[in-house]
Amino acid sequence: MSGVIFVMNVTGFFIMGADKNRAKKNLYRISESTLWNVAFLGGAIGVTAGMKHYRHKTKHAQFKYGLPFLSIIEIAIIIYIFNLLA
Repeated sequence: MSGVIFVMNVTGFFIMGADKNRAKKNLYRISESTLWNVAFLGGAIGVTAGMKHYRHKTKHAQFKYGLPFLSIIEIAIIIYIFNLLA
């Protein structure tokens, strides 16, 4: 379980960087639905960190407020699940 969460967060972080690079180079972009899917599948913390680190999608309200909110929810779920398993 923790391996999947780790992989999804690392993936989320790096796809934000990849999308930022594609935007700078005027190339085909990673869709917002892909970014949200990664976030909903356990990668919200990584996508949020990538958004902040790469300064990407920070003017879009749905990302600016939605991703941190989803990250808090995912952290709470992770803590709850790990407490159940402990």
